[in-house]
Amino acid sequence: MEVLDTYKTILKPSEETLFKEKNSKFFGYAFPVKTEDDVKGHLETIKKQHHSARHWCYAYQIGTETIAYRANDDGEPNNSAGMPIYGQIQSFDVTNVLIIVVRYFGGVKLGVGGLIGAYRTSAQLSLEASKIVERTINIEYLIVFDYKNMNKVMRTIKEKNLNVIDQKLELHCELTISVRKKDAETVFNSFSILYEVEIKEL
Repeated sequence: MEVLDTYKTILKPSEETLFKEKNSKFFGYAFPVKTEDDVKGHLETIKKQHHSARHWCYAYQIGTETIAYRANDDGEPNNSAGMPIYGQIQSFDVTNVLIIVVRYFGGVKLGVGGLIGAYRTSAQLSLEASKIVERTINIEYLIVFDYKNMNKVMRTIKEKNLNVIDQKLELHCELTISVRKKDAETVFNSFSILYEVEIKEL
């Protein structure tokens, strides 16, 4: 069975996009995020930047295997803003992404259908303005061993071409490695059979 261990996200914040509908202006922004604190930070920045706007609607999705998402209409009619924005996150198949759409009311009511279309288009434009990249889902392992066992550990790391992200090499050594999820079990087994070497998932 093939393990799905890749996901798509955006590399950096998008350029600001602008969509106009019947004098209303919709400014769209996409941000890479990993936590809800990231989301709060970007929202605060955009609200300061557009302090005279009427609505700051947004949706985000965080996570690769366990997904958390939220869609917020910020005073617009129910499900007319946040969900259409979230729909674009799903249709572009990206995660760890926040999209904020700021609306300046132009004096003409758009109706629920008009709002859904405008927020969806604005979210789409901001994702089209983003660089979407594919990332791998990685698992980190800590390998613990005594210095005398260094050679066999390093040989395995070299053979498997593993990525060491942290190391503490003294009499008692610790290495942290990052492994693609689909290779994780094989790598774990190749260290767990080594005498006097301990491996555990972080």
